[in-house]
Amino acid sequence: MSEISVIELTEADEFRAAFPVMRQLRTHLDEGTYLELVNEAIEVNGYRMFGLIVDDYLLAVTGFIPMTNLYDGRSIWICDLVTDQQERSKGYGEILLQFVQEWASDNGYEKIALSSGLQRTQSHRFYVEHMDYERASFVFKKDL
Repeated sequence: MSEISVIELTEADEFRAAFPVMRQLRTHLDEGTYLELVNEAIEVNGYRMFGLIVDDYLLAVTGFIPMTNLYDGRSIWICDLVTDQQERSKGYGEILLQFVQEWASDNGYEKIALSSGLQRTQSHRFYVEHMDYERASFVFKKDL
């Protein structure tokens, strides 16, 4: 039986080790820019990154920001959630999402929110049908 654990990634070498998996979601980032943005997100926004380890291999990554706002109160915004392409449909995304839910509950947060690209229909089915999330809004962006 495989040994599965979820650990917080806090060091540069851990962020670097997570990059090959994260790059599958954030294909526009090179490693240098990724590391720069992770460090800035931690410093400025309190970003937290966790990795799912299976038998000493990092196979899935999530990153989120604890926040407080007027529309959701104390909430967690999941910025990133990705499982290595070769390891998908094995329940690792569910384990990570359940971990975030438990972390949020244990730390006094009331809700979890995320956005997902319009093209990610399999992910949408997973969130709605399997994880009991509801569609709540559209996200609008504008490049400056």
